[in-house]
Amino acid sequence: MEDNIRTAQYFKVTASDKPGEGARLLGTLRDAGINLVAFSGFPRARRGQIDFVPSDPVGFKAAAKQAKLKVEGPKTCFLVDGDDRPGAGAELMGKLAKAKINVTALQAICAGAGRYGAIFWVKPRDVKKTAKTLGIA
Repeated sequence: MEDNIRTAQYFKVTASDKPGEGARLLGTLRDAGINLVAFSGFPRARRGQIDFVPSDPVGFKAAAKQAKLKVEGPKTCFLVDGDDRPGAGAELMGKLAKAKINVTALQAICAGAGRYGAIFWVKPRDVKKTAKTLGIA
């Protein structure tokens, strides 16, 4: 079975890099009924950056505004899911490398039941080229 690759909108939130901050933000979104397709958090410049990929970007923006969160975006990321197999990530990265597309970041995980998922980012100038390269344009 071929991998399912699609674009998605994500929103960046900068937060304090301290225990409980991620739980607070995720709890706020949960309480607002926001479903997240993915999220990623990591340290950046003595703060934390959390990228949220909501299933409903309009609802996310409204909930973030209500919670007085400073949000950047929407921006574009790519979501991948498919049958787990050796080299799934190598295949994806190989296609992008061949097209001379630099991947800013990639996270992948085995989802169980023989499935895997991934999220990756490219520079905004490379979004259209990436979509075309992966056959989703």
